[in-house]
Amino acid sequence: MGKTSVTSVFNLPGRLAWVLMEAPGFLTLLYLMKTLPGQHGIEDLPWQNRVLAGLFVIHYIYRSLIFPAIQPSMSPIHILVALMALGFQLLNGLSIGGWLAAYGPVTASAWAAQSSTGQFALGIAIFYVGLASNFFHDEELREIRRTEQRRQQRRIQDNNGKGKGKGNGSSSVVGVHKHYQIPTAGLFKYVLYAHYLSEWLEWTGFLVAAGWTCAPAWVFLINEVFAMLPRALKGKKWYMERFGEEKIKGKWAVLPGIA
Repeated sequence: MGKTSVTSVFNLPGRLAWVLMEAPGFLTLLYLMKTLPGQHGIEDLPWQNRVLAGLFVIHYIYRSLIFPAIQPSMSPIHILVALMALGFQLLNGLSIGGWLAAYGPVTASAWAAQSSTGQFALGIAIFYVGLASNFFHDEELREIRRTEQRRQQRRIQDNNGKGKGKGNGSSSVVGVHKHYQIPTAGLFKYVLYAHYLSEWLEWTGFLVAAGWTCAPAWVFLINEVFAMLPRALKGKKWYMERFGEEKIKGKWAVLPGIA
């Protein structure tokens, strides 16, 4: 994907593949929240279960539906990458959805032992800080491509106005899916993958709210870190090769002071 995408007959259009591999997770969770309680004789789930399910759905409505729709461009995605991501999302939706719908705390007394109201509120606050940061830094990356797209469109218009390119099919459709710059806003001043760090913050907040013994939340967060950290480290090396070590000097890959 992105910087590492390659030309292949097995590539899928980026936006389509993204929706197909990201949306099943939250749809699976919603299905379980609808069906499992009745199967286990649970008449009404505690408000905490519904809030946590809502946080999960909010994140993935943005990530799976809004994100690909507002991207200026998306690279093709290999079908094997899409299938692996789909598998992760299904397992994630099943484990977190099952825990929230029936197999985790499903009474007020169980929640009192699982996560206090103060801890739950702190977790939600951390989640929303991470969500806002995630969107902000995603938007910074989108703006880099929008700026380049506008620049290319102006160049096309100028060339057409001067009589250049007539009859050659010039249009305002500009491909920028391989255009990269070093982002600088917000946490990008310190790390190259601030959007990764923001997402980890989200799911740390989810874990805090769900309680320290919520195994599905731990598994999800640990899997995210172990999947994304190598990409960030590889991405930093790519940035250094493309833009030079001097321009990357002082920036971490994703964790300030660590990596």
